[in-house]
Amino acid sequence: MGMTNKKLVQPQLSEQEIQLVELLRQHPELRVRFESILKLASNADGPLQTTDEVEALLIEEVRRLGHTTMTQWAVGAEERVSQELKEQQPEVLSRKKTR
Repeated sequence: MGMTNKKLVQPQLSEQEIQLVELLRQHPELRVRFESILKLASNADGPLQTTDEVEALLIEEVRRLGHTTMTQWAVGAEERVSQELKEQQPEVLSRKKTR
């Protein structure tokens, strides 16, 4: 009887965890940024770094996270505005396309 016969018990995800995973799947660029920050927070396998080094890396990651977040927000806002315009003024948009 080896270890392979034992089933690993996986803890059930909470509703908040499920929602977080779904959001991360919708925003893979943000997932990458969060992964980098979490790896910094739990840098158990890497070389020991000074506080200043970790702080500098964290500041850079947070800047990247902010930039990525704003880029994604802007794309989403542009899509929402475009959709609202289509819903409010379909005849105006169709007239512009025929010119």
